[in-house]
Amino acid sequence: MERAESMPSRRTRRQLPPPLELACLNALWQMGEASVRQVQEALASTHKLAYTTVLTVLDRLARKGIVHRRMAGRSFLYRPALSRDNLRRAAVRELLEGYFDGSQAALMEFLRREATTPEIESSAAAPLDPALL
Repeated sequence: MERAESMPSRRTRRQLPPPLELACLNALWQMGEASVRQVQEALASTHKLAYTTVLTVLDRLARKGIVHRRMAGRSFLYRPALSRDNLRRAAVRELLEGYFDGSQAALMEFLRREATTPEIESSAAAPLDPALL
């Protein structure tokens, strides 16, 4: 009996941060180092989050080693442990491996087919920067 293909389970270890973790990381990349309250305020225009939610997300990022934290007075300050470019490299690698069997050519062909604007068409024609991989 053949088994039907399915999406990976939620328990599969994901290398890339999910959207809310990424939003917190984006705030930290902009500020360099920040408290939970500062991250909460930076996200306020796009995310209405409780202080405890931001605290939980930042603590999760710290446990994963994606951010560093240090005690300052009675609270922690958080800062990114990796650069935005390093995360982008990891995202491209995960995309290549997970959806294109590691083939840059397959990814580029997909991008060429999906190009919808002249800007995208011209950038899709260029080879991938090896530094991204």
